[in-house]
Amino acid sequence: MAGPSPTRTRRRTPAPSLRRERVHWDLGSVVAGVDEVGCGAWAGPVTYAAVVLPRTRRLYKLRDSKLLRPEEREHLAARLERFALGIGLGHAGNDEIDRLGLSTARRLAARRAVDDLPLRPDAILLDGSWDFLSDYGTVNERIIRGDAHCASIAAASIVAKVARDAMMRELAPGFPPYGFASNKGYPAPVHREALHTYGPCDLHRRSWTPIAALDQLTLAL
Repeated sequence: MAGPSPTRTRRRTPAPSLRRERVHWDLGSVVAGVDEVGCGAWAGPVTYAAVVLPRTRRLYKLRDSKLLRPEEREHLAARLERFALGIGLGHAGNDEIDRLGLSTARRLAARRAVDDLPLRPDAILLDGSWDFLSDYGTVNERIIRGDAHCASIAAASIVAKVARDAMMRELAPGFPPYGFASNKGYPAPVHREALHTYGPCDLHRRSWTPIAALDQLTLAL
C-alpha cells in the first residue's frame, strides 16, 4: 500500500501573528517591529527597517523574508508601502562599521530606522536576544526568531532585505569584479575570488578579519 503523498503531508510554515502586537495595542501603544539585514556581509552597509502595522487589517502571505523568493519579497515590500502606517529605514555604511565596530553601527542604523518613521512608537518589537535600542526611551520586547513569529518584525525583515538588495545592485556597476548585484556583499565564491585577485574595494569592511588579512598581505608584497 502506497504511503501518503508528500504533498499532503508537507506542513505549511505558520504565518507570523499579531499576538505580541496586541499586548501593546491593548495598552494604547503605537508598536513598531524592527529587523536588520547585512550583518554577515563583507561589503556594504548594515540595514535596519522599522514597520508599524495597522490594528484592523492583515497582510496576506506575510512571512519571514528568508522564506520568500526575491520576487515575493519585492511584491510584499511594495504592498507594505501602501499597507503599513509607517516605514522607516536606517543604514550604517561599511566606513561606519570599520570606525565604530559592528555593535555600535547596528545601534546607529536601528535608531536611524526608527527616527525615519512618520510616527513615534511607544513599544518596539526586536528580533533576537539583544536590545539594541535600550536607550531609545521606548518599551522594547526581544523575540527570538521574531521574523518567523511576529508580523511586524517579519514586515521589517522584508523591507530591510529589499532595500539593501536594491542598494547593492545599484552600487554593483562601480565595482564589477565582485558580483555585488548577485551576492549583495556576502562572501560568495565570485566575491572571494575577486578579493584575492584585486584586493578590497571602497565598499569592503576593512576591519573584518578576512579583509584585514588581505590588506596585510598586499602591504607585505
